[in-house]
Amino acid sequence: MKVLVTGGAGYIGSHACKALAAKGVEPVVYDNLSRGHREAVKWGPFEQGDIGDAARVRTVLERYRPAAVMHFAAYAYVGESNENPLLYYENNVAKAVVLLRTLQDFGALPFIFSSTCATYGMPKSLPIAEDHPQEPINPYGRSKLYVERMLAEADAAYGLRSVSLRYFNAAGCDPDGEIGETHDPEPHLIPRVLAAARDQTPVHIFGDDYDTPDGTCIRDYVHVNDIVDAHLRALDYLAAGGASCAINLANTRGYSVKEVIATAERVTGRSVPAKVMPRRPGDPPVLIGFAGKAKDVLGWTPKLPELATQIEHAWRWLSTAQRQPAAAL
Repeated sequence: MKVLVTGGAGYIGSHACKALAAKGVEPVVYDNLSRGHREAVKWGPFEQGDIGDAARVRTVLERYRPAAVMHFAAYAYVGESNENPLLYYENNVAKAVVLLRTLQDFGALPFIFSSTCATYGMPKSLPIAEDHPQEPINPYGRSKLYVERMLAEADAAYGLRSVSLRYFNAAGCDPDGEIGETHDPEPHLIPRVLAAARDQTPVHIFGDDYDTPDGTCIRDYVHVNDIVDAHLRALDYLAAGGASCAINLANTRGYSVKEVIATAERVTGRSVPAKVMPRRPGDPPVLIGFAGKAKDVLGWTPKLPELATQIEHAWRWLSTAQRQPAAAL
């Protein structure tokens, strides 16, 4: 069995490929390497190309005849999406249309979509469940929501069944240290904090006056291996005839920025210098998800929920590989 993995040279996509291979499924990586890494492709064939290139997508589909698609290929920087919204609508939405149109000629392939909690926007209630209003506050979140809606309509029109997995904060790295998280610039808090521990350059805390116990923002962190476990379960769910749906992937527990820093100091045995900066526009004080539907539909619960474990795995990757994520953004 083969699965087409778009964006398979990226952070979550490469971890998904390792998990697929361990399951006995051949991942076919399709990535334009604009933000992915060729060295992260280790568990199946690699085909370089853009999802917006219909002819190239068709060639790859004809060559491998995959049984399903996992779609990770997207831009995912909130700040960049505010600065250059058309880039996000072109890459995340318009090119997704090309991909879905091309897939039509190869049957209704089960489709697993990498979505995000950013589709919810500012939380009206906590924890956030799937029936929470979807009112994204940035182009990145809107681009993911548009694809979710396209998938729902493609199911109604063409029978294309899909699962949209709305991640909260992906964290951690492969426990074996074979692959990890490498972004340039690095948008995620944990690798930025760990880079600060390694380099002794301050990590920025964007606001310490929120209405939270220690004044810093609280987020829900999910280990990348738990995220890819949900993808494999979604693959089995669709193969068994499951209906299209959207599902949160969350720990239903939050940690503040200061808690992340304190945990990183314990794990690494190093101090983490920090500098408080003004708040960033659009940062909710608290984002915590509810994952009851994931348990009910997919039988999924996080196996690596502890923040210290997530940080330990990320530190192992950063400290043993030649990686240089920026500590201060």
